[in-house]
Amino acid sequence: MPLIKSTYTAPRIFRNPHFSTIYSSTLRKVAFSTSQRDRVELEDGDFLDLDRSFSSEGNHKRLVILLHGLAGNAQRPYMNAMARIFAEAGWDTAAMNFRGCSVEMNRLYRSYNAGATEDLKAVINHILAENRYSEIALVGFSLGGNLMLKYLGETSEIPSEIKSAVAISTPCDLGASLEELSQTRNIIYSKRFVRNLKKELFRRHLAFPEKISKEEIAGCKSLRDIDELYTSRAHGYKNAADYYKKCSSLHFLPNIQIPTLLINAENDSFLSATSYPVEIAKNSKDLHLEIPAHGGHVGFIQNKKTYYHEERALEFVQNFSE
Repeated sequence: MPLIKSTYTAPRIFRNPHFSTIYSSTLRKVAFSTSQRDRVELEDGDFLDLDRSFSSEGNHKRLVILLHGLAGNAQRPYMNAMARIFAEAGWDTAAMNFRGCSVEMNRLYRSYNAGATEDLKAVINHILAENRYSEIALVGFSLGGNLMLKYLGETSEIPSEIKSAVAISTPCDLGASLEELSQTRNIIYSKRFVRNLKKELFRRHLAFPEKISKEEIAGCKSLRDIDELYTSRAHGYKNAADYYKKCSSLHFLPNIQIPTLLINAENDSFLSATSYPVEIAKNSKDLHLEIPAHGGHVGFIQNKKTYYHEERALEFVQNFSE
C-alpha cells in the first residue's frame, strides 16, 4: 500500500511541535460527555471501566472503541473529541479506561501496559456479548495505538465485526521511542509522565506494601526506571528491555489483515525513526501510513473545533463501513 500523502496544514504557530502538543494536551476544552459507565470483569479477577455514549442519530449497529495513551483515561480531551465526532456521525462509542485509570484503583498489583492485548480482547468480547453491533472500529492513541496495532497483528482470529482501525501518534518501537522521549528537548513531558506515574505507584504501595516500597518508587528518576521497577516485573517480563521488545507493535505490523491507518506526524518529538514503518506499509495491502509534516504528539490542530486526525479517522473508518 503506497504511503498516503497528507493534506494537513497546521496553523502557523502550531507548526512548532511543542506548541501543538502542549496546547492539545493541557489547554484544549471539549464539549462532550459520556452517558454511561460499564464495568468489565476480567478473567483474572480484576476489572476495567468503559465510558459509553450512544448516538441519538444512529441505528446502534456501529461502535468505535477508543484506547487512550500513557497516564491517560477515557475522559481526556483527545478521547472526548474523538467520541464526539463519531457520535455526531451516528456511531456509538466505548472509551476504555485501562486497569487502574478510572477513579477506583484496580484490584490486582498489575495494571496496564503497551502490550496488554488481553484486556482489549476482553472489552471486545464484552461488547460482542451484547449482540448489538454488526460493525466495530478501533481507534488508539500513543500507547493505546501500540496496544491496538499489536492486537491486530498478533493473531488472525479477529472478530468479523471489526472492520477497520486507526492509530494516532503511536510509538511502534517502544524502546527507541522512550530514548527519544528521554532527550533534553522532551524534558517537560518526561518529567510530567514520571511525576504522574510515581503518584500512581505510591497509591499502589498503599494497597500492596509487600510488593513495592516507597523508597523504590522515590528512587525512580525516569520512565525507564519505572518500567524496570514496576511495568516489566508486574506484567511478567524479565526487565524493561524484554517488555519493550515483546510489546512493540513494529514486529506485528506485517501481519495486520484489516484496513488500518497509522497517522504519525513527522515532527512528533516522542517518536523514533523506527515508528515510521514506511517499508512495511509499502508492502502491506492493509496498513496505510500517513506522515503529516506537522502535528506534534496528538496535536493536529485546525482553525475549527475538530482536529485533523479526528476527521481523518472518521473518514477512513467510514470508507470501510458497510
